[in-house]
Amino acid sequence: MAARCLPAARSRLGALLALGAARRGSLYFRVSPCVFSTAAQQRSTGDECGPEDPHDEPKHPLSDCALEHKAIRLEEQVRDLTERYRKALADSENVRRRTQKFVEDAKLFGIQSFCRDLVEVADILEKTAESAAEEAELSNPNTTLKKIYEGLSLIEAKLQSVFAKHGLQKMNPVGGKYDPYDHEIVCHVPAEGMQPGTIALVTQDGYKLHGRTIRHALVGVAVESQE
Repeated sequence: MAARCLPAARSRLGALLALGAARRGSLYFRVSPCVFSTAAQQRSTGDECGPEDPHDEPKHPLSDCALEHKAIRLEEQVRDLTERYRKALADSENVRRRTQKFVEDAKLFGIQSFCRDLVEVADILEKTAESAAEEAELSNPNTTLKKIYEGLSLIEAKLQSVFAKHGLQKMNPVGGKYDPYDHEIVCHVPAEGMQPGTIALVTQDGYKLHGRTIRHALVGVAVESQE
């Protein structure tokens, strides 16, 4: 029984193997064109997208010469801006110094007009003291004029002390050279024992406030006498 069934099984197995081979063949032929087509497309794409040509390097938007010119222009702009910055600093420093000087002068010379009026009072006080001294010499030394003169002298000394405290000083030009910035000539006198051009007398005292002349001294200048 087994011997009779064996040949039949073998023949059926052979048929099945042949049928499987036939099916695999048809599937291969159906798939292979697509595979070949895909491979061809890949080769074509690979040819088109192949390695870049080493000579086809990306070009810069600006050449080296243009970049050099641009760098030169930028350096010139930097130098120009730096110079402007330095000038602006110098100008601001000058303005600061002028403003500071203006403020200092305002503090020093803010009382200039007041001092001009006050020295006129000093002139009157000085002349009054001189008149009182002359009258006291002519009369009894124990009279009231003597006391008045002493009081006026004290007031005059105190006034000059206050003037000096605030930078106001009286000029003493007698015997010195004539200076048009400090003196005003009102007369000429013979040079007796003095060099010509020097100041021989003062008719009105001059004053300076912190070294600045606020009132010129009225002076007489010595000149050579003409014989």
